[in-house]
Amino acid sequence: MSTEHLRPADRAVTELGRRIGAGEWPVGAKLPGETSLAHELGVGRSTVREAVRVLATRGLVRSRQGAGVFVVADSVPIDVSASVQRAGLAQVQEVRRIVEIDAAGLAAERRTDADVERMRRALDARHAAASESDAAFVNADIDFHVAVVAAAHNSLLSDLFESFLPRLRAELLAYTSEVLARPRGTEPDVDLHEALFDAIAAGDRAAAVSVAREHLG
Repeated sequence: MSTEHLRPADRAVTELGRRIGAGEWPVGAKLPGETSLAHELGVGRSTVREAVRVLATRGLVRSRQGAGVFVVADSVPIDVSASVQRAGLAQVQEVRRIVEIDAAGLAAERRTDADVERMRRALDARHAAASESDAAFVNADIDFHVAVVAAAHNSLLSDLFESFLPRLRAELLAYTSEVLARPRGTEPDVDLHEALFDAIAAGDRAAAVSVAREHLG
């Protein structure tokens, strides 16, 4: 799958993971410094840091304070990200529905004040991004859904959802640009997103699940 439409951080994760898997940096090896990796990948140092954090959550690398970042595995037990890339769109959407609908219900039960604030900021950013490019709008939309899943406070659920993000961004961007042909300034499904936020903020599990199911089909 082309990485052309992926965020720089997602492209960096894909490339670094590929190079680790190919044995360029074997287990125990130290990764090059941020500056070197940023230059090699053509991204900023903050993007490299974000990519390293993702690789760490997948168990591929570990940061040692004052020493650097070291490879601790050359593959994950189940390469979920690769499976997602190979799967058909219908399969991806089915699993996304399972993850996000359950996450919405859990978020309604477990959300903290900080979670509610994060979701509100993300939703406001989605509103603002409606007047920007399709890529900016899709990124803002996904940030809201990431905040919802995070509010479920299940790290495995968050990791699973994160594995979908590169594929999800690419598919949503294609859908928004080519199928919806979204006019600049419009915001698809704005009412459903507000309703989902309201249900989670109110702690209404049934409503949150219902809205998520309606939104995801």
